[in-house]
Amino acid sequence: MANTAKTEARLGTAIVTGGGSNIGRATVLALAATGARVWAVGRQAARLERVQREAQGPGQVVTRAMDATDGPAMDRLIDEADPDVIVLSAGARGPQALMHEQTQTWEGFSAAWNTDVKIAFQVGQTALRRPLRPGSTVILVSSGAALGGSPLSGGYAGAKRMLMFLAGYLQRSGDVLQRGLRFAAIVPKQLVAGTEVATEVAAAYAALAGISPETFMERFGAPLTAEDVARTIVAIARGELLPEGGVLGVSGAGTEKL
Repeated sequence: MANTAKTEARLGTAIVTGGGSNIGRATVLALAATGARVWAVGRQAARLERVQREAQGPGQVVTRAMDATDGPAMDRLIDEADPDVIVLSAGARGPQALMHEQTQTWEGFSAAWNTDVKIAFQVGQTALRRPLRPGSTVILVSSGAALGGSPLSGGYAGAKRMLMFLAGYLQRSGDVLQRGLRFAAIVPKQLVAGTEVATEVAAAYAALAGISPETFMERFGAPLTAEDVARTIVAIARGELLPEGGVLGVSGAGTEKL
């Protein structure tokens, strides 16, 4: 059964988890610049307030300091905000060590499953069951680690791959239920230049290869910035990309459907 979501989605109100830094921050600012009212969600109130001050354009940024893995709290926020777009950018970082060097317990190894995947699972269920209004979009932010693995990052790569699968699973349910919703995953295929994550990961992999972090980043060719990813997320939200849902890769060279 075909997805019945509108191809030109309304960007009246959005929720962005992980909105205080990196891709989440850039997405909050990009959505606000379109005129949307954006709820920026994150654990650190000070970071969210800084993003609120940075926002420019006709939109408005509202901050909500909370843990997005708290399902009931997210449900209450969704009821309050009544969003047209939800962007799930919050996530846990891997340990940046080879397996024999990791001192993690299983709980540490699976941290990304219990944050990134848990948030997407819970919010996806709410989107289907509440449900969100027809034409709404839920976007899951994955990682290039989902494509090639990440031997220094514990269970991170597997969790990010699951987000790609989950977008499809949720879309299938939405289509069967005729909800008129879109579920999409965006996959930055290279480290996002200038972000905290890229700095940490590039340093770890550069050390493993015996090269400088700068040389490691040069391997990707054209750089990919958080602002580039945010612009792509806005295009997905508007229905300009992935009008039927799915998975989109983005790099310094452009975008491709995966």
